[in-house]
Amino acid sequence: MTSLKDIKNRIKSVESTKKITRAMKMVAAAKVRHSETAVKMSRPYATEMIEMFRKLLNSVDSYSSESLKIKSAIDDYPKLLENRKLKSVGLFVITSNKGLAGAYNANVARYAVSKAQEYIKQGITVKFFIAGQKGISILRKKVQNLGATIEKKYFSATDNPDSSAARFIAEDLAEYFASGRIDKIEIITTRFKNMVSYKVEEWHVLPLDGVKDVHERIHDNVVEPLMEFIPDKHHILQKLVPMYITNTVYQSLLEAQASELASRMTAMSAASTNAEKIIHDLSIQYNKIRQSAITNEIIEVVSGANSLLG
Repeated sequence: MTSLKDIKNRIKSVESTKKITRAMKMVAAAKVRHSETAVKMSRPYATEMIEMFRKLLNSVDSYSSESLKIKSAIDDYPKLLENRKLKSVGLFVITSNKGLAGAYNANVARYAVSKAQEYIKQGITVKFFIAGQKGISILRKKVQNLGATIEKKYFSATDNPDSSAARFIAEDLAEYFASGRIDKIEIITTRFKNMVSYKVEEWHVLPLDGVKDVHERIHDNVVEPLMEFIPDKHHILQKLVPMYITNTVYQSLLEAQASELASRMTAMSAASTNAEKIIHDLSIQYNKIRQSAITNEIIEVVSGANSLLG
């Protein structure tokens, strides 16, 4: 039979856990409000960037890097617009560095594995780029079992996303694509909806010519306005392409961070509620055992007194 001391210790332990989960919930709630604001403020810019880039691509009939100074792969925009035969795909998977976020990391990892399996069934090689310690831990063995590889790991990009981290990742992705090691790159991230909901999605990144194809399908039979380029279209595209890729990566990091924090807040709220329920149940059990012990003592006293009187 469980002793009163054991139950009391369990109550103290659960109360300590409840304090931690409540504190984590408050921290996540404070952070997610800031992250939600950042996401909502960045979305209009991202939308306009995509639309401007589509219009620009539709206005340019040829691409050339002859007059350009190319310092890195991300500056060589004609190579980033190449549509090649699909032999290998890169998946940039965004997870978190910390746990206790409910099923967030597991959902992202499951979606990434499912996407990789689809490509592998078609005979396409899959290479992973993973942001976040949790994603690396979850996917390491699964990627190996798939026969895929993890090419790059990013640890600091997911905690506090900024343009410099996004640019660094964008340059890596562009380098792999421009060198021919990867023929297509997608981002596996989560689209933040609200405090209790998010959606795992894949975003097309490279080749960039896919952006033009999407535009033509959506705006069929729509005449685009004539665009003039100063100094010329090639220099403008060389400036705009890195901006577009970097902003796509940056937006995906922001969406993922907001989704992760919202998931953590929900998970910690549920944990605190469960802790309260456990404390309530343990308190009832403690009182029942205590009352039973008192009743037994009274019975023993009365029995002893009756024995003396008899």
